[in-house]
Amino acid sequence: MSAQALDHVLVLSDDIDASRDFYCRALGMRVGERPPLPFPGHWLYDAGGRPCLHIADRAIYNDHARSVGMLVSGEGSVDHFAFTAGGFEETASRLERAGIPVVRNEVPEAGLHQLYFDGPEGVRVEVNVFDRPFTAPSAPAEGPRA
Repeated sequence: MSAQALDHVLVLSDDIDASRDFYCRALGMRVGERPPLPFPGHWLYDAGGRPCLHIADRAIYNDHARSVGMLVSGEGSVDHFAFTAGGFEETASRLERAGIPVVRNEVPEAGLHQLYFDGPEGVRVEVNVFDRPFTAPSAPAEGPRA
């Protein structure tokens, strides 16, 4: 497995709506579709239609992370960065052979298999392998901006 592309960054927030509004105003991003995840948040899409900035409620996300066996990285606002890759089992095996503890997760509604692991500096890394491309419904040309 080699990383194919940077997929997204997750920002943790104590006020997800204020964060959403800020990035929409500052960067012209649009709020878009988000799979049903077990914590509140927003996915913000760039001009190319990619959901590249994810925002999550800090406390609820951290509780979720603990519940699936991930460490909570502290008070920082950037929780993780994510790459897309191919070959889920190959990727998981490579990490495990390298002695890197991995947490597996699935989001069936999005056809998504995920691997999480921590880098040596404490930043979490997420690897996403999709069964099918995730495509959000197209927004109108002058669609709503938060």
